[in-house]
Amino acid sequence: MTAAVLPRPATTLVPMPRSSTENLPRRTAAVGYQEVLHRTVRREFRLLAELASWAPADDAHRTAELTRHADLMGRVLMQHHAAERAHLWPALFSHVPVGEQDAVRPVVAEWTSRAALLDHSLRDLSTTARQWAVAMTPPARNAFIRACGRVADAVDAHTAAEETQLLPLLNRYLPDSEWTAVCRAADNALSGREQMLVLGLALEDACAIDRARLLAGLSPAARTAWRVVGRRNFRAAVIRLRGAPPAA
Repeated sequence: MTAAVLPRPATTLVPMPRSSTENLPRRTAAVGYQEVLHRTVRREFRLLAELASWAPADDAHRTAELTRHADLMGRVLMQHHAAERAHLWPALFSHVPVGEQDAVRPVVAEWTSRAALLDHSLRDLSTTARQWAVAMTPPARNAFIRACGRVADAVDAHTAAEETQLLPLLNRYLPDSEWTAVCRAADNALSGREQMLVLGLALEDACAIDRARLLAGLSPAARTAWRVVGRRNFRAAVIRLRGAPPAA
């Protein structure tokens, strides 16, 4: 069997910290968070497809690493969609002026339809991942690669539409205090270790402003956990997954 950690293909896009956005138009905390999360999931699903294409089909350890990461990213995105449906879009709608609500309502409805289709694709990817983990054959691995590619394409289209149509509305109407309330109300089913990994992935290519916002939004206990063990565990997890340390 081939070693579990393989060299990354030369075409893989390595995340890089982004330059400051201080000279760009002001973004609210909600918009900044949405853009960071979108960028993270777009990157990770693309990387998964590339990394899986280099993985031996019968390496149980490597298969587990890749399929586990696909499962985590799928759960992150579906949990994010659930929070948007239950909390974010209702909060936004409550702040849209009455005369503009008829124009906003179909935009949110269109997002709901797209998100439901994307969630269905994420569940399909989870099924395909389990099938590869059991069969450990080239056809099963190739099906996983194709599923990652389909999800990556769908995530690209979904987030691009959301950033064009809905994020400007968030930026215009949703107060930061309301965003704080949305964050508090949203459910989080991730374990502590998973939360630290997702935080590291989000920080990896964030600009200085977004990094500061993400860290400031953590509880004191979570910031301490990140500093003491989270950063170290994140680095180790990325090296296992990609065969190289994180960009930052």
